[in-house]
Amino acid sequence: MQKRIKYRGTDLVYSDLGEGACIVLLHGYLERGKIWQSFIEHFNGEFRFIIPDLPGHGDSGSWDTVHTMDKVAGAVHAILEAEGTGKVFLAGHSMGGYVTIAFADLFPEKLSGYALVHSTPFADTKEKRDNRDREISLVLRGKKRQIVMVNIPKAFATQNLDRMSRQVERLKHMALICPDDGIIALLNGMKERPDRSKVLQNPELPLLLIGGMKDNYIPVEVFDKLVALAPHARVLRLEESGHMGFMEEPGRVARALVDMLNTI
Repeated sequence: MQKRIKYRGTDLVYSDLGEGACIVLLHGYLERGKIWQSFIEHFNGEFRFIIPDLPGHGDSGSWDTVHTMDKVAGAVHAILEAEGTGKVFLAGHSMGGYVTIAFADLFPEKLSGYALVHSTPFADTKEKRDNRDREISLVLRGKKRQIVMVNIPKAFATQNLDRMSRQVERLKHMALICPDDGIIALLNGMKERPDRSKVLQNPELPLLLIGGMKDNYIPVEVFDKLVALAPHARVLRLEESGHMGFMEEPGRVARALVDMLNTI
């Protein structure tokens, strides 16, 4: 069921599906909630899923030229308050992971645990900030397509591009219809986010780290650094995945989440 609430004067749109322990899935940059559609089929109706379009993407609106990760986490919190969910398990992919770690910092009492799916708590390097500025410039010049045609194929392991050509094209379409103002607001927000490594080190909050061993955006050595920061965390290394493990190896990711939830 699709629902909506008002937040900061704009619409927040989200799906509310199934019954049971609640899992909240947060999509990444140039994505929308529908990206999780085929992934949740691996759970056999065992859980309740709340899946937002994050502000500025999908059907959710924008409120400013900068959507900080803290304010986006606040939007997710507003949805959970409206639903009266109690504690949830939060899993965020890529940019959604930045929102997840912000949420874990700001609202830990709302979580039974969380997962970073191809994501990190680290602030942007200068190189990454410069690249986000370059993408903002391209969007402002009407060249969003150039970003999409590079970023989307790069998100998959090279060996999976032929096998997953239909999914790649679907993601390209999804990215191309992202509103320009939302893309810019989220790029600005990602660029400004602080380092939240200390949040990751909290042993009181169950944590699952998922990384692709063929990820073009998060190299293996960065994922290893992440794992070293949180010795209490469960770790899933996806040997055949790039940056889109929940699409490239969905069964393994779903099983890891179910196993995690069964121990909480």
